[in-house]
Amino acid sequence: MDEVIKTAGVAISELDAIAVSQGPGSYTGLRIGVAAAKGLCYALDKPLIGVNTLQAMALGMVHKGQADRTVKILFCPMIDARRMEVYCAIFDEKGKEIRETRAEIIDENSFMEYLGKNRVVFAGDGALKCRPLLERNPNVIFSEDFQASAKFMISLSEEKFSQEKFEDLAYFEPYYLKDFIAGKPRVKGLK
Repeated sequence: MDEVIKTAGVAISELDAIAVSQGPGSYTGLRIGVAAAKGLCYALDKPLIGVNTLQAMALGMVHKGQADRTVKILFCPMIDARRMEVYCAIFDEKGKEIRETRAEIIDENSFMEYLGKNRVVFAGDGALKCRPLLERNPNVIFSEDFQASAKFMISLSEEKFSQEKFEDLAYFEPYYLKDFIAGKPRVKGLK
């Protein structure tokens, strides 16, 4: 965080608010990110802004753009949720959510209600593992070089800041989407 602040050329005291990706995503990653953001907000007496991870990814996908605009294009950011499950939602060309965020097990029939009438761009680490199941459909586009980035949160954060849509620092929790289930340790000697 210190490196980011120095690179931006601002003092930490100059921040107006702190935005954090609220999920869905990795349990540990979300927990660490939210805890760090809440700690900074508390110490600096700044408001906290929570941003939906998939919505931020979708805006990044929209801004990256696609060449063919003759048909309606939808955007489906995907986050790997292990096995053949992904966290995903579907957004239109303006970044508006048209299908809610959900954890979904992907098969060759997934998204058919959207792929029949639209081209759908899939991106994110979840899209890569789903490619073998979906790529036969001519309306499927994979954005292979897409990288999720915090910069995709900027416009959403600015909008929430201007509307004073801040999170309650004491009660804000990441949006895990699924309950965390601890597995049995695989380290020899631990029980």
